[in-house]
Amino acid sequence: MATETTIQDYLKAVWNAGEWSDDPVTVSALANRLGLSPSSVSELVRKLADRGLVTHAKYGSVELTDAGRAIALTTVRKHRLIETFLVEYLGYGWDQVHDEAEVLEHAVSEEFVERLAAKLGNPTHDPHGDPIPSAAGSLPASEQSGLDAVAEGQRVRIARVSDDDPELLRHLTDVGVLIGEVVEVEARRPAAGVVELRVGEGLVSLGLSAARVILTERA
Repeated sequence: MATETTIQDYLKAVWNAGEWSDDPVTVSALANRLGLSPSSVSELVRKLADRGLVTHAKYGSVELTDAGRAIALTTVRKHRLIETFLVEYLGYGWDQVHDEAEVLEHAVSEEFVERLAAKLGNPTHDPHGDPIPSAAGSLPASEQSGLDAVAEGQRVRIARVSDDDPELLRHLTDVGVLIGEVVEVEARRPAAGVVELRVGEGLVSLGLSAARVILTERA
């Protein structure tokens, strides 16, 4: 029998995968994301489908039902509010909070989370720029594009960075590519696999794989 923690983790993983890619969320993609075998993920997805939390056609994509989406968004809300608290009140770096929040999100009550949100001033985004779902499950609207797709000469504001890779977050801190920072794309070099940015008075080179998980808005 899958625990409630496991169910929440799987549903959140389906949601997160859909946030960062338009590709179908398959069992193999979930297995890669969760670091588990496809067979174990397939079995759990079947159980989630039996409970009406996901739909999954054989060899097809995994999609959240309304009930599954509600649980996923509740878990995402807890996770991102906890990350915000850890950074703003406990002095954690944005590269340190993901694993802590993964544990704490399952240990706190709904009342605790709403009190936490009020204490934080009901933020709409976490330290990585990820949108925080409201208590009702709505998300703030935004128009963002990957840094890898920004044209040369365009100035953009860093709006969101994936928190999957703490090493990347530490590197971005070192070079000044932070949430809210305005940067200019000096050059795009697809053959070399890099994007060159002007950050303040300096130039920063980022690999395309890093640029893809950095979302921007018009400056």
